Formats: sequence, C-alpha cells, structure tokens
Amino acid sequence: MSDAFSMAAVGIVLGAWLLGGAWAVWTGMAMRRRAEESLRQTARLGRLIETAPAIPLIVRLDGKVDTPDRLLGWLGIERKIGHLSDLSTEAGPGGFVPQDIERLSKQVGLVQRTGKSFEASFAVEGSDRALGIKGALADSQIYPNGAALLWFFDRSESHRDQARLAAEADAARRAFHALSGLIEAAPLPMWHRAPDGSLMLVNDAFVQAVGGASAEDVVAAGAELIETVEGRSPAAVAQEATDKGVTITREIAVTIEGDRRHMMVVDVPIGDVGVAGYAIEMQELAEARAKHRSFVSAQRDMLDAMSSGVVQFDGDGSAVFANLPFRRMFGMDEEWLAEQPDFARVLDRMRDAGRSPEVRDFGAWRSERQSWFQSAEPVQENWLLPDNTHLRVLAQPTPDAGLLLIFEDRTEQARLASSRDTLLRVRTATLNNLFEGIAVFGSDGSLNLWNERFAEIWETDEKALAGHPHIDKLIASLARRLVDPSKAAVMRETVRAATERRARRDGALEFSDGRYFRFSTLPLPDGNALFAMLDISDSQRIERALRERNEALTEADAIKGRFLANMSYEFRTPLTSIQGFAEMLAAGLAGELGEQAKEYVGAILQSVERLSGQINTVLDLSQGEAGALPIDKQPLKIVDLLGALTKDHRADALGAGIDLRLDIRGSAGTVPADQRRLRQALDHVLGNALAYAGTDAAVLVFADGSQHSVRIVISDNGPGMDAKAQARALNRLEADAAAGSGGLGLPFARQLVEAHGGSLELISQEGEGTMITIELPRL
Repeated sequence: MSDAFSMAAVGIVLGAWLLGGAWAVWTGMAMRRRAEESLRQTARLGRLIETAPAIPLIVRLDGKVDTPDRLLGWLGIERKIGHLSDLSTEAGPGGFVPQDIERLSKQVGLVQRTGKSFEASFAVEGSDRALGIKGALADSQIYPNGAALLWFFDRSESHRDQARLAAEADAARRAFHALSGLIEAAPLPMWHRAPDGSLMLVNDAFVQAVGGASAEDVVAAGAELIETVEGRSPAAVAQEATDKGVTITREIAVTIEGDRRHMMVVDVPIGDVGVAGYAIEMQELAEARAKHRSFVSAQRDMLDAMSSGVVQFDGDGSAVFANLPFRRMFGMDEEWLAEQPDFARVLDRMRDAGRSPEVRDFGAWRSERQSWFQSAEPVQENWLLPDNTHLRVLAQPTPDAGLLLIFEDRTEQARLASSRDTLLRVRTATLNNLFEGIAVFGSDGSLNLWNERFAEIWETDEKALAGHPHIDKLIASLARRLVDPSKAAVMRETVRAATERRARRDGALEFSDGRYFRFSTLPLPDGNALFAMLDISDSQRIERALRERNEALTEADAIKGRFLANMSYEFRTPLTSIQGFAEMLAAGLAGELGEQAKEYVGAILQSVERLSGQINTVLDLSQGEAGALPIDKQPLKIVDLLGALTKDHRADALGAGIDLRLDIRGSAGTVPADQRRLRQALDHVLGNALAYAGTDAAVLVFADGSQHSVRIVISDNGPGMDAKAQARALNRLEADAAAGSGGLGLPFARQLVEAHGGSLELISQEGEGTMITIELPRL
C-alpha cells in the first residue's frame, strides 16, 4: 500500500516536475520571443534615431554626455567626447566656439535646475552648417536624477534660406526706399489709388501741380490733377483700367498753375492694391509735333513749287507723298496716289504710261530698283524715256527705312550739253581759222587754251603746249624769237594784270624775223585772261608810209595857210587903195560924175566890199583851224541878235520875193557869246538860205531854249539838197560859191559856232527845203 502510495507520490512529483518543466520551457520561449521582439524594436528605434532629422544628446548632472557618433559628424569632431565642454573648438577641431558652449552650458544648467525648456541656434565652426537645439528635462524613467535631453536639428538649409530671405528683404526694403525716393523726387506727377478709386499716395510733383500744401492734405482733400474729360472722371478711368486689366493711356490738356499744358496720362492697374498713375508733360512734344506738321506742310508746298518730281515711300514701301511736278511728269492721278500704292505698283504705272526706260526684262529691272530701300548710300541713275526725255533719278534712303525719289528733267540740259559740244567744236574751228593768235591763261598763270595760229606765230610744238605750261616757263621758251628778249616779260605782266587786277593791257612785240605783232590781254568773266596777237607787219609798213605822207600833207597845209594869209594881206593893200579912190570918185572930189559913171563907181565899191569880206573870211577860217580865233564872250540877248539880223536882211528878202519870218520864244533868253562872231555866223547861214530858197519861198528864223542850251533854227521851203550836196556844203574845200561867200559860208559858220562850244547841224531833203539848227550852251 505504501509502495503504491510512494509510487503514486513519485508519479505526482514527476508529473508536477514535468508540468513545471513544460511551463518553464513555455515561459522561457515566451520571454525569448519578447526579448527578440524587444531587440527588434530597439533596433528599429535606434535606426529611427539614426535616420531622424534630430539627434539627441543627454547631459547628466555631473556634466557627462551621451550622444551618437552621428552628432559628432555634424559637428565635425573626430575625437571622443565625455563632457559638454568637449564640444568646444578649444578641445580640438570642429564643434562650437567657446562663447556658444558657455551659453549652451548655462541653458542646460537652467533646464536641470528648473526644468524650463529652451531653443537656440549655433553655427558649427569651420563649416556652413547651422544647428538648432531644443533642450528639456529627460524622462526620469530613462535618465533619472535630472538629466537634460538636448535635441540637435540641422537647420543649415533653413538658415541659408533665412539668410537669403533676410538679404532679399533688406534689398527689397532698400529698393522700396529708393523707389519711394525716386517717385517723390520725380519731376512728373505720380499717384496711387485705392481699389475704390480714392487717392492714397501722391508725390511732391503732384502736390505742386495741384497747388497743395502737402501730400497728406492733397490725399485728404482728394484734389485731382486731371479734369473730367467727356464725362469721364479720373477715378472712372482708373476703374475702367482695373475692370479691363489693361493700361489706359490718353493725351489731354491739364491746367497747371494757370497754364494749359498738353500731358500724357497713364493709369496702370496693379492687381488688388489699386491703380498707379503718372502724367508726362507733352507740351514741348505737342509744339514740336505742330512745328513738324507745319514744316512738313511747308516742305510739301515747297516741293510742289519745285520743277523736279518728288515721291516719298515709307518703310513699308507705300507712296505717302508725291508733289505736283511728279504727278504731271508721270501722268498719275492724285486720287490713285491717295491710295498709297506700293513701290512696285508705281513703277508699273510708269511703264504703262510710257514713262520708264525701255528694258528687256522689266520684272528684273524693277526688282533691282526695289533694292534701293536697303541701300546705305544715295543712288543716281539716268533714265532715257521712249519720247527722248532725259531724267536724272536720285534715290535717297530715309532714316525710317523708306525711300525718297527725285526726278529731274535733264532733257534741256542734255540738249544744251549737245549744243555746248557743238559750240566747242565750232569755237575750236573758229579759233583755228582766225588770223589772230589766241591763248587763254588761267588765274594760276597756266596755259588753258590756244589756237593753231598762236602755235604757228611762236613756231612752237603742239605737244609742248598740250602740257599747259605756266606763263613763266612759256615765256622762257618764246623770248628767243624776239628782237629784244627782255620784252617777253611784258606778256607775263599783262597776263598778271588781267587775272589779278582785272585790267586790260595792250602792247606790241617785234620779232627777230621782221614781223611785228600787236597784242591785247583782256580779263574774262571766269577769272581767266585772253591773250590775242595780231600780225600788223603790213599795216605797220603802211602806217609808216601814211605817217610820212601825213607829215608831208601837214607841211603842205601849213604852207597853204601861210600862203593864204600872205595873199590875203597882199590883196587887202590894193583893195584899200581901190576902195579909197572909188569913194573919192563917188564923193565928187574928181568932178561931177555922170549917172553911168556913178553906177560904175558903185559897182566897184560893192565888189571891193565883197572881196574884203571874202578875205576876212579866209583869214578868220585860217585862224579858226589854227585854234587862234579870238572869242570874247559876253551876255547876249537872242531876241536883240536875231531882230537885228532879220532887219538887215529884210531888204534882200523882199528883193528876192521871199517871205522872211521871225519867231523867238521867251525861253531863248540870253547866252554867253561873242556878238560879232555869232552875228557873222548867222549872216552866213541866213544869207545862204535867202540865196537858195528861190522866189516865192519862205524863210523862218526860230529860237527857243532850255535850262542848258539855246536853239536857233533857220529853215526854208526851197528846193533842198541831196546827200552829196549837203556834204559839199559843209566842206570848205568843196563848198558851192553860189551864196556869194566864196564857198566858205557854212563851213566858216560851223567853225564859229563850235568855237562857242556849240554845234551846227544841216538837215535837207530834195523838194522839202533845208533846215540848219544851231545849239549854243548856256555856260
């Protein structure tokens, strides 16, 4: 029984032990599983900490620290650390500067004493890394006794962003202040409106423009610079800019300080903050535009008045202007040009009107002209039109990439050029066929032009003259052909006088071969000098012969004069005796004479008187020709002189059946004259008229005067004279003696009148009578 009990007890014990072992095994395995799970969790947490953006650091009360190596990497520390002070740069490379460690130690001590957390940022020395630190008490279950837990965050990127943002903010503040200063100092009014259209900000120029005391007063008063235009207030325009989201620009007149000024006003929407605006004074621009319009108008009026055709194209190649001569020249309607056709269409219109040059490929020709728009320099062309019109074309590119075409009709110039060429050929032929030697010297003394006769006279090679030698060089080669080579210098002086002093000079040159030339140097209008040489060798010989003959004739005339004077003297002596004895007979000193004897004595006395007059006339004529005729001028009344003249000739006129009339105007007045000599001249003229007039004729003695002279006219209606008879009447060697004065009456009368400074003129026509006009000066 006991064994059974014992066996049962052993069985129970073994069962219990087995159960206990099984429970222990199960419990151990459960603990193992929990330990493995804990290890895995710890590994995950450790990995999480390693990859976390923050790294922990435990600072115990004794100052020792626990931290992962990762934090040392952030701090750039390669040494082992045990205390917080080991994080200082004094302990080695990397870490924080001592000042930061000191500040951090104070914060950690404060946390450990009070439990108050803190935040701080420190820069890692020697790198651009910045770390943020958050400090607080560590959990007492983890680190009892008041350890401090510091979390380190890498704030390098945010630090850089903050630094960048701080720099940008600072730059923005400076830019804002600069912009504000610029806006305030701007000379043009500027403003800002709130979204509701009210003024919020104005600058000083705005304040001055509206006459305000300050910007605050202007904003408070809502003083507007811009007036309401066409029912639109400035606020309404600003609202329109905001609604449409576009900038509105307008040019309006604004009153500033009592003056109306043209301004450009701009309203700029700036999102939700309102509308900015500014005003730019355009007065000078408006005036400049007005002046430009006036200038353009005046220029176009001037272009219309020109003879040249002008057409202007803009940068797009459209014709924007064409003057009247252009429209006439190319037959283009003003209405068609008003459509502003392009360059190609204008050229096509010219071709259709037959006003463009005839070319084989018009399209290629037109394309070449299209390149004028891109030309850097003006282009000139000459167009020959089908009707032989010559046009000079000037294509002038304009600054606006346009083109200005000027068409000048050179048809007349071309015709004149052709005529000029013809004239030059004619001139050359004419000069070469002249007897004179011709040379033209320029203002610088060089030979410009000569004819063949000039080269022939000087026996000079044409090649030498073709070099246009200077006058000095030319004279040096020509002087050897003169009798006196020094005389060649006269040519140089005459050419210089003509070119410099514009004076004409004449002279003569004698050649060593016996030729004799007279030359003249004339100044030409173009500043050149014309040198002309004429061969007067033959005329010189003839002149020498004529001079010798003239000397002989002069001597013969002197001998004749002396002969006439002597003969007159010799005639006067016997005539005096004849006259004396005849007067004695007529007086009855030789006894009473019969009627027939008295008639004979009267005839003798009459002949003696006539012959004495002829002798006196001959003597006076000889004295007049010698310039020795005495003239004693005294004031003489013409009415008295002519009254006595007609009275003395009245009987002769009645005897010849002639009607003698006298007509003296009051303007005749007086004249300084020798009464005897002037009466002597008039006696000859009137006696000649009475002798030639014929029976039943009329003779008129007329006199009038002016301020400077007296005119005496003696005319008749007799038979008159032809031209030859008139020439003989005034020539003392051929005069007719029918007038009873030995043929010397009219020549002697003219000589007496000329001795008084006057003139005698004979006018006669056959069948019309004769008129002699005598002009005597007042002085």
